[in-house]
Amino acid sequence: MTALLAGTTLLAGASAALAADAVTLQLKWVTQAQFAGYYVALEKGFFSEEDLDVTILPGGPDIAPGQVIAGGGADVVVDWMPSALAAREKGLPLVNIAQPFKQSGMMLTCLAETGITTPEDLRGKTLGVWFFGNEYPFLSWMSTLGIPTDGSPEGVTVLKQGFNVDPLLQKQAACISTMTYNEYWQVIDAGITPEQLVTFKYEDQGVATLEDGLYVLEENLSDPAFEDKMVRFVRAAMKGWKWAEANPEEAAMIVLDYDETGAQTEKHQVRMMTEVAKLTAGSNGALDPADYARTVSTLLAGGSDPVISAEPVGAWTHAITDKALD
Repeated sequence: MTALLAGTTLLAGASAALAADAVTLQLKWVTQAQFAGYYVALEKGFFSEEDLDVTILPGGPDIAPGQVIAGGGADVVVDWMPSALAAREKGLPLVNIAQPFKQSGMMLTCLAETGITTPEDLRGKTLGVWFFGNEYPFLSWMSTLGIPTDGSPEGVTVLKQGFNVDPLLQKQAACISTMTYNEYWQVIDAGITPEQLVTFKYEDQGVATLEDGLYVLEENLSDPAFEDKMVRFVRAAMKGWKWAEANPEEAAMIVLDYDETGAQTEKHQVRMMTEVAKLTAGSNGALDPADYARTVSTLLAGGSDPVISAEPVGAWTHAITDKALD
């Protein structure tokens, strides 16, 4: 009787182990609090509670999430909507299944000494702009303002900015691209005070595009087993995000534990998590159609070279979040 019970227990344990479905998540950037919700879900067991064995792959300057998922290297990726929609139009059928970030953290940060106080003051200035798909909100903004980006006296000169703040510190540019949770604070840490800066948040300028959504390949959504796996993944991930929002310091420490490079600091990650929490607040994970429509409108209005040429079809779904958040 005892042996039979022990055997049954072993079988149950083996079945539980077999039940864990593997999921690989590719991040858009390196391990940092920008992705805290996923690391929290991993560390706190939220993924394992959903019978998921999740692997989180850090990103970097040479890693394109779309290319990774296209090559079979990930089941789901974190990406910004401009690059996801551009990829879809070019033939990679990415679909947004969840949107943990409600607001954009992108902004233009300027030195006050340049005399810039309003967007009109940008004329005649050199501005640092990120490319690789990150330039589209900026180009749309300039198009909306009627400010050319051709380097003319009435326009602006665009400096292709690396993922650092050097052009501002070295005064090669009057303004640079920053995120509220990252590069802005690198400027502050370099010794420049907030009073010496003027910022223009894309969210406030009406040209913000959605960032850090979860995307999968459209063809995979027709597989019931994959859909079920994503429902469980999104449910656990959003649990992780809400925990991170409520516990920013602890969430930052969890992220640090997973940073294998040792490049991140406690001070920067706590600060980053505090700012990221402002962007995820208000989202339960379901994409807001109005936010999507604003993003598409911004991208279609990108001047002479819009990122997408037509209204996307089938680029997002509530099928996953409807079940995950039920």
